[in-house]
Amino acid sequence: MSCFSLRKIFFAVFGAFALCCSAFAGEAKTLDLSSIKGGEVIEEKMLDTYGENSFFTLSEIPDDVWKRMQGNTYQDNPFIKREDLRYLRLLHVDHENKVRLGEMVCNRAIAEDLREIFFILYKNKYAIEHILLADDFDADDEIQMGANNTSCFVFRFITGSDFLSYHARGLAVDLNPRTNPYCKLKKDGSLFVQPKHSGEYCERDEDFLFKIDKEDLAYKLFISHGFTWGGEWKTLKDFCHFEKEIM
Repeated sequence: MSCFSLRKIFFAVFGAFALCCSAFAGEAKTLDLSSIKGGEVIEEKMLDTYGENSFFTLSEIPDDVWKRMQGNTYQDNPFIKREDLRYLRLLHVDHENKVRLGEMVCNRAIAEDLREIFFILYKNKYAIEHILLADDFDADDEIQMGANNTSCFVFRFITGSDFLSYHARGLAVDLNPRTNPYCKLKKDGSLFVQPKHSGEYCERDEDFLFKIDKEDLAYKLFISHGFTWGGEWKTLKDFCHFEKEIM
């Protein structure tokens, strides 16, 4: 075979290879990851193509998200503004071991903390049932907690008081709240529980899925990032709640 023929074959093969690479790159660029909705399953092939880090993003509040928040998690107020908040997209593993895309709005002061915490939880396959904006539940705490939804920012007051919640400033996360409920013994001896059908989980001696205690990875990560845990409070227990005080 002549050198000329060999060169023709080489360039033909090289050209075909380059064309395939170009087509693949073009296909990859056509998928806008921001078009993936919160809660959607992320298949392994997509993780291999784009890399896990591509799904852990931090940004100012996009216009479409801000629109969703109006009249739900966000109310006009003098304390917290759009520029104080950040939008997180992240991955988590649910109770069926499926990888899902999560969405969260938080205070910009803890945004990097949360991105790091949830990345480590994801890498350790820590089970989180849902991470969706509370707006998907009409910002109704009882509904979203009953759905075991993990969330951060909701402009509201502390249960039973006129004081702003840490959630109202985006400085608190409720993690798997249905199985880690808010439990308070009232003066008449009755127990107030939120969500209301989670009374059995106020008893912490038994092991169960999604349980948070001091041996839990989430507890250790949040504490190491300067958060405090509602499960250690004296007058009541808020087992899902982690908050961080910002000076």
